[in-house]
Amino acid sequence: MELAEYSDYAVRLVNTEQSARDMDRLTSVESVRALFGEASRAARRVTDADVTRFRSVRSRLRAVFTAADEGDHTLTVDLLNSLLMEFPVSPRISGHDYLDEEGRPRWHMHLAEHPSNATAGYAAMSAMGLAFHLTKFGPDRLGVCEAVPCRNAYVDCSTNRSRRYCSERCATRANVAAYRARKRLETKNDA
Repeated sequence: MELAEYSDYAVRLVNTEQSARDMDRLTSVESVRALFGEASRAARRVTDADVTRFRSVRSRLRAVFTAADEGDHTLTVDLLNSLLMEFPVSPRISGHDYLDEEGRPRWHMHLAEHPSNATAGYAAMSAMGLAFHLTKFGPDRLGVCEAVPCRNAYVDCSTNRSRRYCSERCATRANVAAYRARKRLETKNDA
């Protein structure tokens, strides 16, 4: 896995809460395990205590995305550095599942393979992924969806730094709403 891809861990965790709809999808051990992915060994270590700890980390990661979205880059970095200090990574070189044309392992890095608990591992991977993304592309690539009422987080990987929505669905919904508003205004002005 590319190190910057670990930023997806942060997005998945933050997006388990949709405050505009008062929905919390982080309510059980199973919901926490689902964040890791089906093949993850770390998911098997999740306990009831991790549900509460994951919610705490989620709030802190949401604050990182919110600060970045509001353009407060210093606060973004400070919040992320705080997470990095609290949840240090344990890097490990791995070659599982990836073989080159000659049958040799394709070596790559994994983070936090042996943390003290599932939350610490997930938080370390999330924070490190965001840190790599932020230092490579800038804090303005972390955002919060502009579609109402959605407040999902996203990482902008577009070539022109133009992403404003968490998904195509939200972008379409926002564009349709804007179109309808323009049409209503035109109709009102024509009357």
